[in-house]
Amino acid sequence: MALLSIDNLSIRFGGVQALSDIALEVQSQQIVTIIGPNGSGKTTLFNCISAVYRPQLGRILFYGEDLLSLATHRVAQRGVARTFQNLRLFMHMTVLDNLLLGRHIKFNKNPWHAVFRLRKEEIKHRRVVEELIDFLQLEAYRKTRVSDCPYGVQKIAELGRALALEPKLLMLDEPFSGLTAEEKHEVAYLIHEIRGRFKPAILLVEHDLRLASTLADTMVALVSGKKVAMGSPPAVLNAPEVVSAYIGGA
Repeated sequence: MALLSIDNLSIRFGGVQALSDIALEVQSQQIVTIIGPNGSGKTTLFNCISAVYRPQLGRILFYGEDLLSLATHRVAQRGVARTFQNLRLFMHMTVLDNLLLGRHIKFNKNPWHAVFRLRKEEIKHRRVVEELIDFLQLEAYRKTRVSDCPYGVQKIAELGRALALEPKLLMLDEPFSGLTAEEKHEVAYLIHEIRGRFKPAILLVEHDLRLASTLADTMVALVSGKKVAMGSPPAVLNAPEVVSAYIGGA
């Protein structure tokens, strides 16, 4: 059974068909990169998977369970985490506190813990977050407000918050945008390390075709809300519809 299975997914906003008959599968621990020009439906697809949008047609199955029947927080509880094209961090809070917020769905909400000030639950989750801070090399910024951190650190902090959910599926929406060439190299290496250590499947949207092809086990190309190619990176990048979309033509 595929970890994620999408079938006949279609969503329309007024007169705009944002996605049309999308079908794809993601296997356990696989990295699937999604490419396509602006407006091709990449982020819309992420929003459907995470239950931000409700498509008019289709199914999204996660280990065989229909995600479209769940509220957004229930999808996260099943093990789906994501980053965003535009950072969604709490800028006035520290890096440490932002990562701790990523653990909120893991907390055992026992009122007796509050009454008797039992801290075992908090200590357990802090330990997980501290291990992530060490893994992501954020120690120098752990007590720094996010707004005072360099942009590259903010991107890694958002990645850390997603990892704090211990996801089985990690969705990364343009994780390299706004980064320098050196930072892109570091984040690409980090993504490989994340798969090796935490073993999630990774669904990744990226405009940089070189990076997308380097990271991908499988690549998917979207154009105008339609899947036009899926397969190995060389096969997808050489597909006529992809060449036309990026180089020119129809």
